[in-house]
Amino acid sequence: MSRELFGKLKPKRLLLEYDDERSGSFEVLKDVPEDKFIVLGLITTKKPELESLESLRQKVAQAKRYIPPERLGLSPQCGFASSIIGNNISAEDQRKKLELVTKTVQALWR
Repeated sequence: MSRELFGKLKPKRLLLEYDDERSGSFEVLKDVPEDKFIVLGLITTKKPELESLESLRQKVAQAKRYIPPERLGLSPQCGFASSIIGNNISAEDQRKKLELVTKTVQALWR
């Protein structure tokens, strides 16, 4: 089913949320056509705690089993206001999360 879905999508860049266990495994990425770029939303915006660089490294390594690194990106899982009332996360915590994106990309894609 995922092969059919991914094949019908017109956008070339897909932003997929993978910030919790509910998101499932990366195995579905095996069905993504070669003309698509995947942005992994691995960093949660729902809570202020930071993910560890090692946990992000492991998740990216799992995704790379299905998508080559030149077709992968990293981002927070969603905007910093997932609902109308927003998330209980300060501007400082948001800044730290965005810094973590940069730090992780520098460590894993350079």
